[in-house]
Amino acid sequence: MGRPKLPDTKKRGRSITVNVNMEEYGEILASSQRAGLSLSEFARKVCLGNRVESREDQQARRELLKVNADLGRLGGLLKQALSQGQSRERIHGLLHTIDQMQAMLKERILKL
Repeated sequence: MGRPKLPDTKKRGRSITVNVNMEEYGEILASSQRAGLSLSEFARKVCLGNRVESREDQQARRELLKVNADLGRLGGLLKQALSQGQSRERIHGLLHTIDQMQAMLKERILKL
């Protein structure tokens, strides 16, 4: 016999119709494409109050995470250099690289 089949509560069986003019439709479609979402998924997220990120925002976030990881590695190298009594030139070189990475991080943050 088996267990009775329960209704799928996640199944999307309802639709919402929204009337828009051609300009509005074009703007909504362009926004969904920038986000990399179907028009339906985009509308669902917006109507439910979820944040919708553009592909550019997603890429920028990945780049910032990469820069952050690079800074972490540089910090580790600096600690290692200090503990091993490395030369001043090597330590100053690492500090300069960290300064450059911080500038790159600030630049990318400002683009957001």
